[in-house]
Amino acid sequence: MLTNFGKALRKMRIDHSEFLKDMAAKLGVTVAYLSAVENGKREVPDEWLEKLTNEYNLTSNERKELQEYAYENKESLKINLSGIQREEKELALAFARSFKDLSDEDMRTIQQIFNKR
Repeated sequence: MLTNFGKALRKMRIDHSEFLKDMAAKLGVTVAYLSAVENGKREVPDEWLEKLTNEYNLTSNERKELQEYAYENKESLKINLSGIQREEKELALAFARSFKDLSDEDMRTIQQIFNKR
């Protein structure tokens, strides 16, 4: 089943008159791997957002939309905690520990905070 991320990639290729093999080469992967990501059989590698942004000169809105699509099917996220202050690290870990226990209101409040950024 083609994912929203896969649909966006396909549109990007068509807009640039490229084949699957062309995009796969730009991403440094096989055609089979790219196809599996498009079809939701593999998760979107995190480094692809940066590569796609650079290769296809995506606007900040296009990148944000692509990132949202990439995260739709993720079952886990990896957070790089190196180089951040102790308080920031503690906040990230506390959020991860209690994420599943947040009420709907808590989630709305947190989302409002993030939307202000």
